[in-house]
Formats: sequence, C-alpha cells, structure tokens
Amino acid sequence: MEQKTDDQSETEKSMEEKKPAAASRSRFKRICVFGGSSAGNKDCYRVAAVELGQELVARKIGISYGGGNFGLMGLVAQEVHRGGHVLGVIPKPMMHKEIIGETIGEVILVNHMHQRKAGMAKDADCFIALPGGYGTLEMLMEVITWSQLGIHDKPVGLLNVEGYYDSLLAFFKKAVDEGFVYPSQLSIIVSASSAKELVQKLEDYVPQHQGVIDKSKWEADRTAETWSNKDDDQSKIEG
Repeated sequence: MEQKTDDQSETEKSMEEKKPAAASRSRFKRICVFGGSSAGNKDCYRVAAVELGQELVARKIGISYGGGNFGLMGLVAQEVHRGGHVLGVIPKPMMHKEIIGETIGEVILVNHMHQRKAGMAKDADCFIALPGGYGTLEMLMEVITWSQLGIHDKPVGLLNVEGYYDSLLAFFKKAVDEGFVYPSQLSIIVSASSAKELVQKLEDYVPQHQGVIDKSKWEADRTAETWSNKDDDQSKIEG
C-alpha cells in the first residue's frame, strides 16, 4: 500500500479546508435580482455578482431578472444558470440593446417595461439589488414602495459592495428624520456588503409592517394590469 508523504497530506488537507461549506436549505425558491447592465469600473462589482450567483446556486435558489446577458446582471445569470433556473423577462424592443449572442436560461419576451417588472416580480420570494444605475434604482424603489403599502411582505436586499449604497441608505435615514418615512419602515431594506451575509439576512427577515393587502383582492385587481391583459402578446424562448 502506497504511503502518503507529508506534502501530499498537507495538500489534501488544504484542499479540504477550501471546499465551501454546504448551505442550509433555503426558504426561497426564486429571487428577483436587478442591477447594472454595465459591470462598473471596479473589479469588486464583478466579483460580488459572481459570488451572489454562486451563493444562490449553493442554496438551490433560482432567479428572475431583466433578461440581458452582459453587465452585472449577465454575470449573475450566467453563474446561476450553471446549477439553477434562470428566468429572464425582456421587452422585445430592448432585445438588441441588452442581449448579445445567446440568451441565458428561459426568456419571456414582453411588449413594454410595465410587463417586464410585473413578470420579474411575479412568483419571486424576495428581491436583491446589486450596484446599478437609474433602472436599478427605479425597480428598487418600486418594490420598497410595494412593501411600504402592504402589497407584499417580501424582503428587499441591497448588496452594498464597498459602500456603493451608503448614500442611499443615508437618504432613507434622512427621510425618517424629516418625517416622510415611518421609522419602522426602515426595516423593509436589508443591507450587507457580501452575498453570503446578505442572503442569510434575507433568510432571517421578519416583516415589521402591519400586514399585507388581502391576497384575493390583490389578485383580482391584477386582472386589470397589463401583465394579465390577454390582448398583449408574449413569447417564450429558451437559452
């Protein structure tokens, strides 16, 4: 029987230590993720996007997102697609701007931005915003407002890479100090600097606001929305 040398034993021990710990079973099946269609000017943003994708795969969580295949969103989608389900929702007029080459996972084509947002949020168990620009902030503020109004009680997470969202978090605090937001509503937003910490905080999230609008009423009202309009043509393609 071949004897292992000390160097071989040390190498195997080192490799064993570097293996990621098995993640506990998640209460989420799908997370709606939004972020920059650009990768940003710092490597840390790209690294954070990849790490988020890896963390979601480890927890067997799929994503819904805007359907593009580049920038931070493309990096997350590509990583999740290696081991999980990816659902992209993209308006037909924007395909040539946000998709280069092959699509990632399942892609639903819709007619306009309102349908896109509704499709991304539909069936998502929570939301995560990576660093991004105007579009990311628009989607982020909408899902925060939905929670504030009691339309949902799903957690909303900020991946605050190297303090990217510090100024936004300070603005939220300022809005509370000036009487435009209730103090309890600050708890709607969950923030962390790493993907692992953020996802765990979202897993542990307990809603603080006073209940959600009756689901049956909300679903009935949604029949008037463009997402449920039978006259609107939607298409599905697989990547």
